[in-house]
Amino acid sequence: MTTALAPLAEPWSPAEFETRLRAVGEERYHDRHPFNLRMHSGDLSQEELCRWIVNRFHYQRHIPVKDALITAKLDTPALRRMWLRRIQDHDGQQHGEGGIERWLRLGEAAGLNRETLLGADTVLPGVRLAVEGYVNFCRLRPPLEAVAASLTELSAPDLMRTRIDAFERHYPWIEADGLAYFRARVSQGRRDSREALDLVLGWARTRGDQDRAVAALRFKCDVLWSLLDAVDRAGHRERR
Repeated sequence: MTTALAPLAEPWSPAEFETRLRAVGEERYHDRHPFNLRMHSGDLSQEELCRWIVNRFHYQRHIPVKDALITAKLDTPALRRMWLRRIQDHDGQQHGEGGIERWLRLGEAAGLNRETLLGADTVLPGVRLAVEGYVNFCRLRPPLEAVAASLTELSAPDLMRTRIDAFERHYPWIEADGLAYFRARVSQGRRDSREALDLVLGWARTRGDQDRAVAALRFKCDVLWSLLDAVDRAGHRERR
């Protein structure tokens, strides 16, 4: 007796697939996390905001690492050149440039010193685990999933604009020059997310591919959410 195989699900149309990818961000992006809501409402203390800057920097400094891992998976010079630009955006083309440098200046504008951020001694264990999980995901998964995980950038430009407004309104003790990272990421995020989305839409030809891409994006949202969980819980422990 043979068992009939269930028919394979038909792939979504490109429009439906894109809608489902965007829905992940709308439902699960970390702009809805209670810590981010408190940040944007002006309810964080200076200590809480500085804790976030330090721990988020641990994620920021690993962005070019995960992008180097993705670049190594791409099989054409054109794709590698395109993705290599992301590394340059964060590392800069020379000393004193790039997103990591701008984040260090954010820390300085908030009263932190570079040694505190670069030393990473105060990074929370939960943040370390979340970041390591994301880097290993990009190391081990195929290009489709690694690139799909980056599509949190679809939601990033709106978050950056909200954050700039919140910092200017509620945290005037942070020097204005410290917001340069957020300003740069508005345009960079739009460009990067469009490029990555085009790749994912083109690569995911089967329903299985599409499902894996959506799952990868959900995983990345969980990484960002877990990072904020760790930062938020540390604040709760100190307030007891």
